[in-house]
Amino acid sequence: MTTKFLGKLSTGFVLSLFALSLAAKDKLPETTKDGLVLQHHTKLGAVYLKPGATLDAYDKVKILDCYVAFQKNWQRNYDDNQMGLEGRVTDKDMEAIKTRLAQDFQTVFAKELDKAGYTVVDTTGADVLLIRPAIINLVVTAPDVNSPGIRESLVASSGSMTLYAELYDSMTSDKIAEVLDSEEAGNGFAHVANRVTNQFAFEQTMQEWARLLVKRLNEAHGKTSK
Repeated sequence: MTTKFLGKLSTGFVLSLFALSLAAKDKLPETTKDGLVLQHHTKLGAVYLKPGATLDAYDKVKILDCYVAFQKNWQRNYDDNQMGLEGRVTDKDMEAIKTRLAQDFQTVFAKELDKAGYTVVDTTGADVLLIRPAIINLVVTAPDVNSPGIRESLVASSGSMTLYAELYDSMTSDKIAEVLDSEEAGNGFAHVANRVTNQFAFEQTMQEWARLLVKRLNEAHGKTSK
């Protein structure tokens, strides 16, 4: 079971879904290689579910470490638009951003699940839903880099990212669902961006994803979401 969960992401399927996520949902594949079926009329870019699967057995959630990957060539493209060396993004900056975002994902999801009465655990069990999350195609519009102070830039968006998540029964390793959703971070209005506002904007997006998970769990348990 551990090997299955910790293996490589199904990259081909993720990339094909990402390419199609910009198109109409009726152009997405109706099934995955695992036999999951596309769900129509959802708030997310793409949701695939195992036929007949429900979440009513789960009141605990285990969240694996969130994998984070930037959009291809993001660092090079960003640095090409900078004057001089001071504002350029280094490999160390990239790793720091990925680490913070992965930590924020765990914190945000744990907080929203806990508020709704679902315990986040490190163990497996018949009542434990396992989530294997990844944030891909990450773009940060105005990253704070190479400066001990807070740098500020005027932007309309803090950036964007795509959530790819797999949901499993933690005991049987059966895959229950796959989710793909691309979102802008921010409200679309011009604002002064710095590391604090960037973090807040990305956390808001993760909070919306977490609340959608809580809503699905509540529906399965016959509970009302607040």
